[in-house]
Amino acid sequence: MEIPRGFKLPAGKNAKDYALKLRRNLYGSRQASRVWSQYLAKGLIARGFVQSKIDECVFYRGKLILMVYVDDCILMSPDNQDINDVIKLLQETVKGTRPFDVTDEGDISDYLGVKVTRLDDGTITLTQLHLIDQIIEDLGLKENTKTKDLPALTSKVLNKDVNGKPFNEKWNYRSVVGKLNFLEKSTRPDLAYSVHQCSRFSIDPKESHAQAIKHIVRYLMANRDKGIILKPDPEMGLEDWVDTDFCGAWDRQYAMEDPITARSRSGYAIRYCGCPITWRSKLQTEVALSTMEAEYVALSQSLREVLPIMRLLEEAKAANIDVIHVKPIIRCTVFEDNSGGAMELANVPKMRARTKHINSKYHRFCDFVIRKIVSVLACDTTDQIGHNFTKPTVKSLFVKHRKSLMGW
Repeated sequence: MEIPRGFKLPAGKNAKDYALKLRRNLYGSRQASRVWSQYLAKGLIARGFVQSKIDECVFYRGKLILMVYVDDCILMSPDNQDINDVIKLLQETVKGTRPFDVTDEGDISDYLGVKVTRLDDGTITLTQLHLIDQIIEDLGLKENTKTKDLPALTSKVLNKDVNGKPFNEKWNYRSVVGKLNFLEKSTRPDLAYSVHQCSRFSIDPKESHAQAIKHIVRYLMANRDKGIILKPDPEMGLEDWVDTDFCGAWDRQYAMEDPITARSRSGYAIRYCGCPITWRSKLQTEVALSTMEAEYVALSQSLREVLPIMRLLEEAKAANIDVIHVKPIIRCTVFEDNSGGAMELANVPKMRARTKHINSKYHRFCDFVIRKIVSVLACDTTDQIGHNFTKPTVKSLFVKHRKSLMGW
């Protein structure tokens, strides 16, 4: 590290020519997080935990699972006594490792800003009321502000607005977008499309983008106490709902200033036992030449998230964890509303003039389809949960998909 102020060197020595060698980890250094992760893993393994080979933040010990986010942990077990024994074990010196300074917060009620509420019927709700109130306060909106039924206009797609009025608000655009991003990724997938639209213009926002942010927040004011309602259904397995908007943001007027408008948008929601576990709305990294290609790329992108989850479930089963599933082999059903070219290419890969240019990285998942580990099925557009992640949606359809995904 650099020589700090107050550290005296011998006469004639310049502090800029020397550095201090750290003998122990120092908080804030570049490698500090990695050193802490290795230290934690070493201590847990010494206490009988087995680290997951799929996700380094997951550890198994008998029927107990420990999940880590930096230094915040969740312990899960069908037996409360197992959890109490492990907490006590972590506070003891074992095999030369130092005891951990553990704070037992009891049953989970709040984690990383997400409020967890358990209902008598087994339903779990995840909400972030405090963060939503912070965002409303940042914008200075009053209680009597008129609310919105949808997070985005159905008749307009945001663009760069090169000649638009400059951003002239008292609040910080990037700060609010950052909070909305965290909210969307945690408990509000209904904001995915609208928030990603606004985040594209964080470098040089215009007044039109500020109005889009206000629209989102006015929508939040109408349902600030809402979040995700989890009702696990043991009869449902791992599902991946995928949709695409082919060149939906294309605008001839702004094409030269913002060529990204030619890219298609991928959207998907992955559910396990009927509960959403991850979702995304993003522009594709390459320009698709057809609807079929755009849908096929979206399939491949979503399955990059699905396949590790499948391996994690298989690993948990091998570790004698009771994984809820109706089939002996972990399988995933992918619901795709383009029942033509994309589905055919996924099930029967063919190199033709209009498909052979597709990068081989997108063909990777086909092997799982051939081995029947992944099934690609058709669904109607009106039933496609991923629809809300790719394009502005009319109220009736938006509410239907929101209820299917979030429970309200």
